[in-house]
Amino acid sequence: MKHQHSSEHADHTMQGMNPSMGHEGHDHHKMMIEDFRRRFFVTLIITIPVMILSPMIQLWFGFNLAFNGSSYLLFILSSIVFFYGGLPFLKGLVDELKKGSPGMMTLIAVAITVAYAYSVATVFGLKGMDFFWELCTLILIMLLGHWIEMKSVAGASKELELLVQLMPSDAHMIMGEMVHEVKTDSLKEGDLILIKPGENVAADGIIAEGESYLNESMLTGESIPVKKYKDEKVIAGSINGNGSLKVTVSHSSKDSYLARVVKLVNDAQKTKSKTQLLADKAARILTIVALGAGFATFFYWLLIGNQSFVFALERMVTVIVICCPHALGLAVPLVVAVSTSLSAKNGLLIKNRTAFENSRKITTILFDKTGTLTVGKFEVARIKSLQSTLDEKEIVRIAAALEQNSEHPIATGIIAKAKEFSVAVPSVNNFKAITGKGVEADMEGRNIKVVSPGYLKENKIPFPENYASSAAETIVFVIINNQLAGYIALADKIRPESYQAIQTLHANGIKSLLLTGDNAMVAKSVSDELKMDGFYAEVLPHQKLEKIKELQSKGEFVAMTGDGVNDAPALAQADIGIAVGSGSDIAAETAGIVLVNSNPKDIASLILFGKATYKKMIQNLIWATGYNVIALPLAAGVLYKWNIMLSPAAGAVLMSLSTIVVAINAKMLRVKTSK
Repeated sequence: MKHQHSSEHADHTMQGMNPSMGHEGHDHHKMMIEDFRRRFFVTLIITIPVMILSPMIQLWFGFNLAFNGSSYLLFILSSIVFFYGGLPFLKGLVDELKKGSPGMMTLIAVAITVAYAYSVATVFGLKGMDFFWELCTLILIMLLGHWIEMKSVAGASKELELLVQLMPSDAHMIMGEMVHEVKTDSLKEGDLILIKPGENVAADGIIAEGESYLNESMLTGESIPVKKYKDEKVIAGSINGNGSLKVTVSHSSKDSYLARVVKLVNDAQKTKSKTQLLADKAARILTIVALGAGFATFFYWLLIGNQSFVFALERMVTVIVICCPHALGLAVPLVVAVSTSLSAKNGLLIKNRTAFENSRKITTILFDKTGTLTVGKFEVARIKSLQSTLDEKEIVRIAAALEQNSEHPIATGIIAKAKEFSVAVPSVNNFKAITGKGVEADMEGRNIKVVSPGYLKENKIPFPENYASSAAETIVFVIINNQLAGYIALADKIRPESYQAIQTLHANGIKSLLLTGDNAMVAKSVSDELKMDGFYAEVLPHQKLEKIKELQSKGEFVAMTGDGVNDAPALAQADIGIAVGSGSDIAAETAGIVLVNSNPKDIASLILFGKATYKKMIQNLIWATGYNVIALPLAAGVLYKWNIMLSPAAGAVLMSLSTIVVAINAKMLRVKTSK
């Protein structure tokens, strides 16, 4: 979108606003809409006497109203319309020429300036009929079109504005026994705040006291309120239920999850994809075509068509107006504004516009298993000691010591079992990760390793007999001073949504493959149960990258889902990287798309929504270009011999209607889900 005055408002809305400036951006927007509304009504009031005083209108309606100085009054009234009503377009012309990219505003400004200059010349002696009523109606309709378009653009990012408004401006800060009202912007890490029933949470934090249900639907797309207890995370902007909470702030407002969501949406809306760059290029070409066709039409009717100067001028102005690339300029940005905002509301955060549009091309998706296709809550199913001096509790105590600082689902399951056994978990020294295979540390004078089956295989350590009783189990081995001491078997349930998600992908011709560091039996069990197209098991982080390259070499368009930590190289290599994870840990820099929840249903929704979004963009581009292909010859007068012609005002009406059709079509976009 290249026009300036109109694009000012579009920039403020479609590119969004940061949380701290949300209200200012919204107010500026309202002022811009109000300015066009005011200019429209002032122009409307002045246009009525201009039309009554115009000789052409009098001739059509069979009345005569002329007096000494009537032509000068017509000139004065029309001048007010030209300089006041036409000011946004004239300023836009200057701005576009400064940038070296003539567009929408240039066309309108050229059309109204030519009409005004010629009409003024007729008042002061040039032989001919003035063009004042056409000039005034043209400006009037252009103002109306811009006013309606601005309201449409404003509505396009309504969901983003609602996200911004989720952050309350004030917070209740607890200082000793007192509660003080402070600005949310002033909160910092470690502050204690009170969240009253029904209020929006003012900052990301950890519940220090109380429990309540929190509605996080505007942030995560999860419609069911979530019960939150002491020591659990809360997200700024979520709505508190009936409980009262005391929360320890973990981030300042500018670093909050909500602020990051808004920034991601802003950045995505500013990012131009290939489709939008194509539309911009088409709009620039159309501007040149419109000016060229306008002047060619003028000289044709004047020199070859033997028509009057006024007739030729009217045809030229109509061609220039009707070819304004307004609808073409808005075709993609409006869909961008709607789709990124709706996506954010539904837990799909688009960081890269091209990646989102390309989601329609996906032929194969690689799924991480733990926490994506499965619930991710591993529970200890069996504990086996292989040394007579160690009991089950001791095996769990040792494993928990090494896993206590990890957020991995396996670690969570072991810690939960240690709590159940009420064992004190000791601290460790010299902790280090064994890439893709486990962890190692020193504890109580012994070297401890908690490792996967892959580590045993690699180090040629014999497996204990009948250690794997179920394919669905994940097993970790405890090694003390290089001696196998025991193992813990954990099981993870498949998410109910996974079945539907895989079915939806198959229905859309997309293959689904499991990519996991887990053993082949577990991988096969999950893959078979979900009816997936295959699996890769015991894959290390660097091997994920190789698997993706292998698939791409076979012509597959690959999407990769991962948590954005070990998966960063693979996410970067994939045609589309989709980071999955919730809360404040979603910043996977290499992923083009971030899913707030680790729900496979959201991945299927993303692809369907990507297809729907691209379809809307193409529909809008076809409409905008098709309209110009048909309208330009009509405006130029190719059907003149059959008395079919468009006036400049009719051209302006059609151009405005074209823009409104594009806006309405964009707003009809809805998030497709696999529910």
